[in-house]
Amino acid sequence: MTLLYIVLTTFAGGLLSVLIAASLTVGLLGRLVKNLVSLSTGVLLGTALLHVLPEAFEGQASSHELFLTLLGGLLFFFLLEKAELYRHTHHHEGDGHHHHHHFDTQQAGRGGMSVLVGDSIHNFCDGVIIAAAFLADTHLGFVTAMAIVAHEIPQEVGDYIVLLNAGFSRARALLYNAISGLAAVLGGVLGYFVVGPWESLFPYLLVVASSSFVYVAVADLIPQLQRRLPWRDTIAQLAWLGAGLALVSLLVNSSH
Repeated sequence: MTLLYIVLTTFAGGLLSVLIAASLTVGLLGRLVKNLVSLSTGVLLGTALLHVLPEAFEGQASSHELFLTLLGGLLFFFLLEKAELYRHTHHHEGDGHHHHHHFDTQQAGRGGMSVLVGDSIHNFCDGVIIAAAFLADTHLGFVTAMAIVAHEIPQEVGDYIVLLNAGFSRARALLYNAISGLAAVLGGVLGYFVVGPWESLFPYLLVVASSSFVYVAVADLIPQLQRRLPWRDTIAQLAWLGAGLALVSLLVNSSH
């Protein structure tokens, strides 16, 4: 049953966002991404700090070793992004960022394969993280998967818009993102069979999952939110971020 949960949630995380992107217009997607980035920031931070990390520290593992693992995880994802193997951008023309004209054309043109490979590795890592969370605790698995889906939606929507602005057809952009999304299923299945026998490693894997969430939120999402905005947009930003935190808090409280 655990394997079924892993397959279903990784499949949803990998393809749900792609289907959402394909079903909406580019203009509407551009407006949605701003709110989704704020929401996913709250969900990722809330999941990492309110649920996954406390679960990891409740085990028998040394707290000192877990903190070292957290530090190592942050550095690991930093290096992956440096190598352009852990992409999670949400930029697109008209999103309020100060890119030069045809920025997305260059991004998807020269770096199209890099985007595809990087997102596939990112999704594969997400699949392994989901598998580890489900093996530790079913409820934890669902909360972790929800956090990943919340982040994947603005990520895949952003990539989809980049490809459309670069001249890709909707069908081709959808196909590329779908292939990338399926890497999460592969990561989940392999994680189930490889991680399963090593139960003593679960606390460390949960800390690595938390480091991924914290890194994405702090290094990618929050800098996007740190722009001068009218006060109404700032309040909306905080409201969506708070909604993400509240959603995680509600799920955490319901499990105790």
